[in-house]
Amino acid sequence: MRRRRRDEAGGQEIVELAALADGSLSPERRAELQAQVAASPELAERLAEQQRAIALAGRTAGEVEAPDRLRARIDAERHRRRALEPRKVALAVAATAAVAAAIVVSLGVFGSSSSTGQFRAALGPTPSAPGASGEAILVKKPSGWQIELDAKGLPRLDGGRFYEAWLRNAAGALVPVGTFNESRKVILWAGVSPIEYPTLTVTRERANGDQASSGERVLIGTVTERR
Repeated sequence: MRRRRRDEAGGQEIVELAALADGSLSPERRAELQAQVAASPELAERLAEQQRAIALAGRTAGEVEAPDRLRARIDAERHRRRALEPRKVALAVAATAAVAAAIVVSLGVFGSSSSTGQFRAALGPTPSAPGASGEAILVKKPSGWQIELDAKGLPRLDGGRFYEAWLRNAAGALVPVGTFNESRKVILWAGVSPIEYPTLTVTRERANGDQASSGERVLIGTVTERR
């Protein structure tokens, strides 16, 4: 029960930090939270995570606008062709074909450069494990996202104790992606996209029947696309 209350408090904190990052937090609460962030390196780190997540979401939204504009050009060309006089239809068809060919090429370039299907996260230490570090490579597969985690500075856990990895979104929602005992060359799987859940964390856990996160984070990092 104490852990659940702690998780709920942590979730509310993440929500407020997300609101502070995107400017939607109420003015009366904003000043108080900014003071708390200034006094806490951990809160400052979490706020930076939210800001990076918002920036990544903004870039993603900007990228998907391009195909919409291209489709609008096709629709506009179709309407213009229908309005032409019959003797100009042949010329209009040729022009439309040229526009469509250019759009196909543009979409091919856009599709090849906008996403590689591979992401990475440089994982840094936390107060619970100051000597830990690592890297995670996330690759899109038909069955989900394969995550290859390689970390150092984390001792092996046994006897009902283990590590668990999570993906987290800007609202603080956690999705478990796997458990392990040793932190070298670990293969994990996620059923959610790192674009929507851009924060990767690793916690220390105990087999006690509680499926919620313990909150004992040993690694944390932000997922970014590999180019």
